[in-house]
Amino acid sequence: MQEPEVRRSMGWRLLATDDSWAAAIARVTLGGVVWAHGAQKLLGWFGGHGPQWYAEGFSKFFGIPPLLTWGLMLTEAVGMLLLVAGFAGRLWAALAMLIMLGAIHFAHLRNGFYMNWYGDKRGEGFEYHLLALALCAVVLIMGSGAASVDRLLMRRTVTEPRESAKHA
Repeated sequence: MQEPEVRRSMGWRLLATDDSWAAAIARVTLGGVVWAHGAQKLLGWFGGHGPQWYAEGFSKFFGIPPLLTWGLMLTEAVGMLLLVAGFAGRLWAALAMLIMLGAIHFAHLRNGFYMNWYGDKRGEGFEYHLLALALCAVVLIMGSGAASVDRLLMRRTVTEPRESAKHA
C-alpha cells in the first residue's frame, strides 16, 4: 500500500513532524525555560523588571533598538508558549536560536564559558545558551514531535493516495 500524499507547500513543511517524544521533550523544555525569561522581561515576574526597563537597558548597554527588544520579549513570552504547545515549533526554535546567539554575542561571551555559580565573577558565561541552542537544533531538525499542534495539523492534511499510485 502506498503512503498517503501530504501537502508539500513551504508552510506545511514547516509544520512537518513525526510522533517523536525526544522532539517533544526538547520542545517543551526549551519553551518552558525560555518562557520564564520572557515572563521576567515582559511581565516583570520571577524577579524581572518589566518591559520598559529591558527596552531602555538593551538600548543603552547593547545598542539594541527598543522595537527589536519588544520583539525579543514577545518571542520569549508568547512565542515560547506556542512552542510548548507545539505550534510552528521550527519557527519558534529558530527565533529562540537567534535570541541565544544574540545573548552570547552581546552579553555572555566576554564572561567565558561557565555560569557564575558562586557569584564571584562579573556576569554569567554562555554554557546555558549552548544547551538551549542544542534543544533548538533538535526541534529544527525533528519538528515539534509528539503531542503537538503541528502533529495534529499534519494528521489532518494527509490525503488519499494519488489515483496513479493506487494502480502502481
